[in-house]
Amino acid sequence: MKRAALLCLLAAGCAAQPSARGGGIVSLNPCADAMLVELVPPGRIAAISKYSRDPATSSIAPEVARRFPINHGTAEEIIALRPDIVIADSFTSASTREAFARAGVKALYLGWANTIDQSKAQVRELAAAVDAVPAGEAMIARIDAAVAAARTDRPPVPALLWIGGNTVNGANTLLDEMMIKAGFSDHAAHYGLRGTGYLPIEHVVADPPRVMLVPDRAGRDADSRAAAMRGWALARSGASVHQARYDRSLVNCGGPAIARAMTRLAEIRREVTP
Repeated sequence: MKRAALLCLLAAGCAAQPSARGGGIVSLNPCADAMLVELVPPGRIAAISKYSRDPATSSIAPEVARRFPINHGTAEEIIALRPDIVIADSFTSASTREAFARAGVKALYLGWANTIDQSKAQVRELAAAVDAVPAGEAMIARIDAAVAAARTDRPPVPALLWIGGNTVNGANTLLDEMMIKAGFSDHAAHYGLRGTGYLPIEHVVADPPRVMLVPDRAGRDADSRAAAMRGWALARSGASVHQARYDRSLVNCGGPAIARAMTRLAEIRREVTP
């Protein structure tokens, strides 16, 4: 048993294990993970979502995510941990919700934030649920300060924000609002794309943006091929497109990521003329 426990501690992907006492906060939601690690002391977090260990879905630095046990979101696993509260999302299945209710597990189900104001409301909701209201207000103050600092009187510059592969961010999203506040116009919305979706390379070549925000690391092979093809096609077309690295962790969630995203967007906007 001792050897097994040691191996589990040494393994970066070690899943959450039930403790004798239980308690603490268990999060099944990677966006809640990102908020929790800044709202409460580490000792209050019993487990975070497995998605926060994946660079494609995480909004937490890898070294931070590795400090916490992870869970895989099964009702049986979570109930065995005997948490004080579970933070899940509005997409949680009815069967999982029923299992939590039958076991007497307190749960908070967070919805999806499509605007900065909705994200701030979500911060307040979570902070209240975990008794961290002052930390929540401090997080909101950081968001407001970053949004204010990113404002510009310069004319908006057309930009595309690539999520990965040939997928871009479109209109009526949190990312869209942040881009606009930082002095960009979302070129995917100009193409008529709402939400996040697939954008054929032909659209980009025929009507290129001034700026392309691209993931900081290629990730999957398909993403690398798509990026290489875009670069080749745009070079052949002679289009002048400024490509700027944009950390993948800034596109997954709101909350504390908004402040970092607004700071990065403002930096990129200052690189581009006019």
